[in-house]
Amino acid sequence: MKIGAYDIYPIETGTFKLDGGSMFGIIPKVLWEKTNKADELNRIKLAARCLLIIGNGKVILVDDGNGNKVTKKFIDIYALDTTNNLYSSLKKFDVTPDDITDVVLSHLHFDHAGGSTIIENGVLKPAFPNAKYHVQKSQWENALNPTERDRASYIPQDYLPLKEYGLLNLIEGETELFSQISILVSNGHTPGLQLLKISDGKQTLFYAADLMPCTSHIPLPYIMGFDLNPLITLADKKRILKQAVEENWTIFFEHDPDVIAGKVKKTEKGYTFDSPIESF
Repeated sequence: MKIGAYDIYPIETGTFKLDGGSMFGIIPKVLWEKTNKADELNRIKLAARCLLIIGNGKVILVDDGNGNKVTKKFIDIYALDTTNNLYSSLKKFDVTPDDITDVVLSHLHFDHAGGSTIIENGVLKPAFPNAKYHVQKSQWENALNPTERDRASYIPQDYLPLKEYGLLNLIEGETELFSQISILVSNGHTPGLQLLKISDGKQTLFYAADLMPCTSHIPLPYIMGFDLNPLITLADKKRILKQAVEENWTIFFEHDPDVIAGKVKKTEKGYTFDSPIESF
């Protein structure tokens, strides 16, 4: 896909599984399992899909998946499959870790920021040494002092080295990060969830991150049990989906195992997924 000065590519970093009930909150299993089949442990398959944006002298990576620092216990719990990993996916576009100029992290949960750091010769260091890592200040502060409810979602070795190496850029609120690339913020899932909007006035791609992880999360009540403030998530979905339909945005789905991106429509029953796009 090309928008304005940017060439945009999906980057697959593998799949993993999370509890289906947790992924859909108050929605009964009899409903969510119509679109997301659960395994014998009630887990559903999810993608860990990132975005590569190249243009205007920038090579931007949006999120970086679970990473490769994981233990066997982690692999077993989350059924992690990295057959398609971050580095092999980048290589398909002739991009190396040294080429990345910027990493925009939607938030610091392990499935979004795990690839931010690596262990090399026993030393923990940033995976993209020439990049600035952009994080919302409120998210950084939450990751440093998580509550008992969300502590398990944060792995400090994924992000503490970013500050130690001087690569961290903390952002406060919504802003235009680069030309034609804006940051929107939602505080429902976690404080300072960054949502990327790439637009040239004619086409718009919206990186939904964990506001709408899958196409099945588009209907307004379909909100994850992981969200710290679900009513804020609900209000943000209403606001963003209204604009997405009115302006014909393409939505990029980070966790949908089957659909990379597509359109949304509004019916008499509310918002729903319309159709995938083939541009990618």
